[in-house]
Amino acid sequence: MSTFVHMEASLIVLKVDLPKWTSMPKFRSMGWQSRMSTSGVWTSMSSLISYKGGREEHDSIFKVAVLSFFLPNCSQSSSQSEIYSTHLEMLAFVQINALLWTDLLAAYAMWMTMAYLTDAWKLNLKHAAAIVNLFWGMVAIMPVGLQFVVDTFMGYYWMVLLSSFSYIAGLGFLSMSTPPDLAAATATCSAYDPECIGQGQKILFFTAFALIAVGFSGHLVSVPQFMADQDSHSNRRDSSLRHLVISIMVIHVPIAGAFAIYYIKPWSMRYGIPAICTLVATLIFLTGSCSYRTYRPYGSPLTVLFRVFVASASKIFQKHPRDSSHLYERRDDYYLIPHTRRLRCLDKAAIILATQPLQQQENNSWRLCRVTEVEETKSVLCMIPICMTLILIGVVSSIGTSFCIEQATHMNHEVGRITVPLPILVWFYTLAKQLFGKLNFQIAELTRYGPRIGIAVSMIFGILCSITAAKVETRRLGVVKSHGLINKPEETVPMSMFWLLPQFLLLGGLEGIAESSIDSFLVKQVPPSIDQCMVRFCVAFLGVGSIGGVLSVYVVGEISGQGGKPSWFQDTLNKSRLDNYYWTLAALSAANLVLYVLVSFWYAYKDSRLEDYETAEPFDEDHVQLI
Repeated sequence: MSTFVHMEASLIVLKVDLPKWTSMPKFRSMGWQSRMSTSGVWTSMSSLISYKGGREEHDSIFKVAVLSFFLPNCSQSSSQSEIYSTHLEMLAFVQINALLWTDLLAAYAMWMTMAYLTDAWKLNLKHAAAIVNLFWGMVAIMPVGLQFVVDTFMGYYWMVLLSSFSYIAGLGFLSMSTPPDLAAATATCSAYDPECIGQGQKILFFTAFALIAVGFSGHLVSVPQFMADQDSHSNRRDSSLRHLVISIMVIHVPIAGAFAIYYIKPWSMRYGIPAICTLVATLIFLTGSCSYRTYRPYGSPLTVLFRVFVASASKIFQKHPRDSSHLYERRDDYYLIPHTRRLRCLDKAAIILATQPLQQQENNSWRLCRVTEVEETKSVLCMIPICMTLILIGVVSSIGTSFCIEQATHMNHEVGRITVPLPILVWFYTLAKQLFGKLNFQIAELTRYGPRIGIAVSMIFGILCSITAAKVETRRLGVVKSHGLINKPEETVPMSMFWLLPQFLLLGGLEGIAESSIDSFLVKQVPPSIDQCMVRFCVAFLGVGSIGGVLSVYVVGEISGQGGKPSWFQDTLNKSRLDNYYWTLAALSAANLVLYVLVSFWYAYKDSRLEDYETAEPFDEDHVQLI
């Protein structure tokens, strides 16, 4: 699953009104992140709540002598401290956004890796697609672990810094792995041919892929939230125009750079320029280290899940109490979740042992958990069947960074006398993802069934995308045969690459609708303390789908090659039958849609998450007794 547009949410300055439940004192003290949806905007809970009791704020002030263009039009009644604070916020905004510029440049470079592997390394289609899909799959999966590291002990600032250094090293190694850079040191030739790529270049290449994946994932986890932490949300009216100007710069400058890099032919430069830009952006980011607002880690909701599993396992031989009022809960916590009778095996984590004093048991949170914590864990486990149906969405999405790019690379890029660069397709994909995502978000908020219908619609987009891709590939293969290009993989196919535009638009719609629907679904169905965690999990399942695309290609290739028949996946694109593979994906997506509908009917939906948790009073009937 591509992460090219995942950074976009962080490019916009958010303005939202907090729901009433954010005013709960205990919920603020928990400090847990929460992605929520208000007025059609996604944002992060901890960026909207200024809480200074549970997290220590460290603000160092230094003199700002730049950014006069962004100074607010302050009235005479404005205090000097407010002006000064605004200066710091705007400077931090620019310094952090410098990292986002380079993220987009690096993402474009990684999008083109499929063409590099088939053109320079001369890898066969399956091998090259496997490498690319594994990379994007790991980018989607690793944020789960990195978010745990951030929330537990590292914090956002150090994760931004660590992932930036990983980026620099990875892009640098990737540029060095190209034949010209190490030709003299390895005594190999400098041409972009397989004979010129030695063992040293291969080691550098795969090491670079791992480091870049860490950099991508680390930025996804840390940069948007760290940027939100710098915004005090004061002087919004005066800063809106400045933020809009900077946001436009952030979006258009790297896109213009990506289009420019396309015309730079040496792969060493295509990878080297993003590496240099990332180094410069990191140095710019470091210049503001003394002024950033940083917070101590406040603990991860994943720790709660682990504690519930350990506590329930330690009491596996304990009998369930006859009445749920005998389960443990605390009176001083305003944020409470009522007890439910699903997955009762986990209720044992909240059983109070009669053989030990209650205070002694309370001191060991790995042996005794609250009912609220148990119910949070139940919510995560009950979401797994829904998440499993997302895997095939990731499989379909993976063709956009592998096979579709390979097709477009060897098609006609000319429109009249103008040669259009390949990134134009990526731009249309990005635009479709944004528009469909926002439209779906607005529609989903109109009805309680909106999010689950949206997920089904994204699966329908996947079916349509696969069918469209199959039809276009059948036509492309017809052109290849009619012009005698089957054994000439390097030749340009006389067919416009804009034939691929519909499937790129459908891919963008697929991802945009899926992500916005998943976000809305989680906001309504899981406790607010763990919905950020669940967002990471759902994206990870999409990443599993991207990796699953590798398995699907292998299995389909083996099955299609049985009985002495040629496999659908040959060494080159012109000899392969990608159209048949796309038809297979369409059939699998249709079956997955049916499975999702069945699972969706089985899943026990809540009418409103906020109502459920706000109205959970201490002595509700059939709830727990508060200790």
